Amino acid sequence: MPIDVEINLRIPRLTIRSSTAPDKVIDNSVVRFIRHAQVPAIPKPGEPLQLPTRIEGESIECVVTRADWSEEKERFIVSCSYSKKSIAAVDYEALVNDADWTMKPLI
Repeated sequence: MPIDVEINLRIPRLTIRSSTAPDKVIDNSVVRFIRHAQVPAIPKPGEPLQLPTRIEGESIECVVTRADWSEEKERFIVSCSYSKKSIAAVDYEALVNDADWTMKPLI
Protein backbone atom coordinates (compact mmCIF):
# COMPACT_ATOMS: atom_id res chain seq x y z
CA MET A 1 0.00 0.00 0.00
CA PRO A 2 1.46 3.42 -0.97
CA ILE A 3 2.50 5.80 1.79
CA ASP A 4 1.80 9.54 1.62
CA VAL A 5 4.93 11.58 2.33
CA GLU A 6 6.05 15.18 2.02
CA ILE A 7 9.11 15.69 -0.17
CA ASN A 8 11.48 18.48 0.90
CA LEU A 9 13.89 19.08 -2.02
CA ARG A 10 17.13 21.06 -1.93
CA ILE A 11 18.50 22.14 -5.30
CA PRO A 12 21.81 23.82 -6.23
CA ARG A 13 22.16 27.42 -7.33
CA LEU A 14 21.73 28.17 -10.97
CA THR A 15 23.42 30.57 -13.38
CA ILE A 16 21.38 31.56 -16.42
CA ARG A 17 23.63 32.77 -19.20
CA SER A 18 22.48 35.01 -22.01
CA SER A 19 24.32 36.56 -24.93
CA THR A 20 22.15 39.68 -24.70
CA ALA A 21 22.03 40.24 -20.92
CA PRO A 22 24.28 39.83 -17.90
CA ASP A 23 24.42 36.39 -16.27
CA LYS A 24 21.65 35.83 -13.71
CA VAL A 25 22.48 33.80 -10.59
CA ILE A 26 19.59 32.18 -8.72
CA ASP A 27 20.64 31.22 -5.19
CA ASN A 28 18.52 28.28 -4.03
CA SER A 29 20.34 27.79 -0.70
CA VAL A 30 17.61 29.67 1.18
CA VAL A 31 14.61 27.83 -0.31
CA ARG A 32 13.28 24.30 -0.45
CA PHE A 33 10.77 22.85 -2.89
CA ILE A 34 7.92 20.96 -1.23
CA ARG A 35 5.36 18.54 -2.62
CA HIS A 36 3.30 15.59 -1.45
CA ALA A 37 3.89 12.23 -3.05
CA GLN A 38 3.07 8.57 -2.62
CA VAL A 39 5.90 6.08 -2.26
CA PRO A 40 5.77 2.29 -1.92
CA ALA A 41 7.95 2.42 1.22
CA ILE A 42 9.76 5.09 3.24
CA PRO A 43 13.04 5.63 1.37
CA LYS A 44 16.31 5.32 3.24
CA PRO A 45 19.16 7.87 3.15
CA GLY A 46 21.26 7.47 0.02
CA GLU A 47 18.43 5.98 -2.06
CA PRO A 48 17.60 7.69 -5.36
CA LEU A 49 14.12 9.07 -6.05
CA GLN A 50 12.56 10.08 -9.38
CA LEU A 51 9.93 12.74 -8.86
CA PRO A 52 7.62 13.52 -11.78
CA THR A 53 6.80 17.00 -13.00
CA ARG A 54 3.79 18.08 -15.01
CA ILE A 55 5.95 18.42 -18.11
CA GLU A 56 5.55 15.18 -20.04
CA GLY A 57 8.58 12.93 -19.78
CA GLU A 58 10.39 15.23 -17.32
CA SER A 59 11.27 14.19 -13.79
CA ILE A 60 13.50 15.47 -11.03
CA GLU A 61 16.22 13.07 -9.92
CA CYS A 62 17.22 13.36 -6.28
CA VAL A 63 18.89 11.44 -3.47
CA VAL A 64 17.26 10.96 -0.06
CA THR A 65 19.20 12.56 2.79
CA ARG A 66 16.81 11.70 5.64
CA ALA A 67 13.24 10.72 6.47
CA ASP A 68 11.59 11.87 9.70
CA TRP A 69 8.11 11.47 11.13
CA SER A 70 6.25 14.75 11.74
CA GLU A 71 3.68 14.52 14.52
CA GLU A 72 2.29 17.91 13.50
CA LYS A 73 1.74 16.89 9.86
CA GLU A 74 1.07 13.21 10.64
CA ARG A 75 3.32 12.03 7.80
CA PHE A 76 6.94 11.38 6.99
CA ILE A 77 9.04 14.28 5.71
CA VAL A 78 11.53 12.93 3.16
CA SER A 79 14.43 15.35 2.70
CA CYS A 80 16.24 15.08 -0.63
CA SER A 81 19.03 16.77 -2.56
CA TYR A 82 19.13 17.20 -6.30
CA SER A 83 21.23 14.33 -7.63
CA LYS A 84 23.57 16.36 -9.84
CA LYS A 85 26.09 19.04 -8.93
CA SER A 86 24.25 21.64 -11.01
CA ILE A 87 20.70 21.98 -12.26
CA ALA A 88 19.88 22.67 -15.89
CA ALA A 89 17.72 25.69 -16.64
CA VAL A 90 15.06 23.45 -18.23
CA ASP A 91 14.85 21.31 -15.03
CA TYR A 92 14.64 24.44 -12.89
CA GLU A 93 11.83 25.84 -15.06
CA ALA A 94 9.98 22.50 -14.90
CA LEU A 95 10.20 22.61 -11.11
CA VAL A 96 9.15 26.24 -10.52
CA ASN A 97 6.34 26.11 -13.08
CA ASP A 98 4.84 22.89 -11.72
CA ALA A 99 1.79 23.55 -9.52
CA ASP A 100 2.52 20.39 -7.50
CA TRP A 101 5.75 21.96 -6.15
CA THR A 102 5.77 24.85 -3.67
CA MET A 103 8.84 27.03 -3.12
CA LYS A 104 9.29 27.54 0.63
CA PRO A 105 11.75 30.17 1.94
CA LEU A 106 13.87 28.99 4.88
CA ILE A 107 14.16 32.46 6.39
